[in-house]
Amino acid sequence: MKELHVLMLNGSPRANGNTSIALREMEKIFTESGVAVETVQVGNQAVRGCVACNGCAKLGKCVFDDVVNELAPKFEQADGLVVASPVYYASANATLVACLDRLFYSTSFDKTMKVGASVACARRGGCSATFDELNKYFTISGMPVASSQYWNSIHGRAAGEAEQDGEGLQTMRVLARNMTFLMRCIALGREQFGLPEKEARIATHFIR
Repeated sequence: MKELHVLMLNGSPRANGNTSIALREMEKIFTESGVAVETVQVGNQAVRGCVACNGCAKLGKCVFDDVVNELAPKFEQADGLVVASPVYYASANATLVACLDRLFYSTSFDKTMKVGASVACARRGGCSATFDELNKYFTISGMPVASSQYWNSIHGRAAGEAEQDGEGLQTMRVLARNMTFLMRCIALGREQFGLPEKEARIATHFIR
């Protein structure tokens, strides 16, 4: 079996905040399991939202040449994608959302059976809403979603407080193990059976 690769996107503007603690806990498990990991800090970058110009259909990449175009080939080669965000008003960081909107829309490569996992970090509430929001990028793209023993969340306000969330840290470890198992199963299935049969896309509007 080929070496598996996971791309992790940190949507926090803080490079060493509580969201990083969650990702590092996952990275330990991936590394122990022989999975190659690359983490990219997205939340501290200047990323504008999609303007629906459809220029990517002509160029094969987004017209705004920033971190989104840097991530595209990494995402294409990855077997799994982890997106993690702090919670702002029961939602993901707007910078991460802008990045994901453009990353998923501007890339035409097949994302089927890449494993996705989302992680939310909050002082208190809003994790479930953020978790659901981030999972929608996977579920519109034919990507299986990895789960854990609890919704994929960790808690902390001040930097470093997430280290005290024993259940949250365990949730991250279980998530990484489950994700590794899924990626391995899919890799074996791809070798033996290939990917699921594709149908020609039927795209309709509500009026026709």
